[in-house]
Amino acid sequence: MLTAIIIALVVGAIAGWLAGLVVQGTGFGLIGDIVVGILGALLAGFLFPALGITLTLGGGLLGTILLAFIGAVILLVIVKVIKGLAA
Repeated sequence: MLTAIIIALVVGAIAGWLAGLVVQGTGFGLIGDIVVGILGALLAGFLFPALGITLTLGGGLLGTILLAFIGAVILLVIVKVIKGLAA
């Protein structure tokens, strides 16, 4: 249980950090990047199967990070659009 939480935090941090590099102008910081990465992983975990998209890189940590990264990028783009509309 504790190991799974630590792995989720590390994957979230990596995915959120990478997504923050790709989608400029969001600036959430390390904790925000972890949250965005975890939420991105959840988003992609629900979105991809619903669209019939499967991601097979042999599974494991690399596939999980890639899935979380794609979800985090999608999430950051949505947040950026909403912030732009609110300004």
